[in-house]
Amino acid sequence: MPRDGNSKRATTPGLTPSPVSATRSGWKIFPAFSPNPSCSASTRSASSMGAGDQFRPLFCGSCAAINALAKAREAAAHSGLPSVADDSGLAVDALNGMPGVLSARWSGRHGDDDANTALLLGQIADVPDERRGAAFVCAAALVTPDGAERVLERQWRGSVVREKRGSNGFGYDPVFVPEGLDVTSAELSPDEKDARSHRGQAFAALVPVLAEVLRAG
Repeated sequence: MPRDGNSKRATTPGLTPSPVSATRSGWKIFPAFSPNPSCSASTRSASSMGAGDQFRPLFCGSCAAINALAKAREAAAHSGLPSVADDSGLAVDALNGMPGVLSARWSGRHGDDDANTALLLGQIADVPDERRGAAFVCAAALVTPDGAERVLERQWRGSVVREKRGSNGFGYDPVFVPEGLDVTSAELSPDEKDARSHRGQAFAALVPVLAEVLRAG
């Protein structure tokens, strides 16, 4: 799986229309697309367009790519515009890649970061430090109203530490130490995290693809 996300970004001034982000919480994609000097079209979230409760993409896929495509397809169908979405999770080596797509609801309740993290740490409590490898994985999808689809996946390797550190970020950030660093993701500044993270890499790689689609349109 590619990890660098260092695709060259072409300058494409004046691109329209604005792509739609298939999420209720637009912050998830804004680090890559709002604003982005390589793609001057701004990004709007589905909720900002009044989708509200009508926008309920399915989260039933077995992998991040399936879920990201489901979200982007739903947004494209609702808006009639090119739509981008992502799905991501933490894959822990000692748990055979889990929690993966179940990361946000690992403890049984969606979005309970403290419970999810506590359960994860308990499950690998006896795993030695050298076997606590993990990766944040992100699939970023682009779907157009005419049916064109692209999915790019990136990962951010590191390891899971035994206690939470840091107050930035969310989810498993306080227990994830990226490769080459001695701080957790939650101890990085937002800009540092965006530059390194799985989501930042995936959407950076998707920018030239989106630019090409908008030019063609």
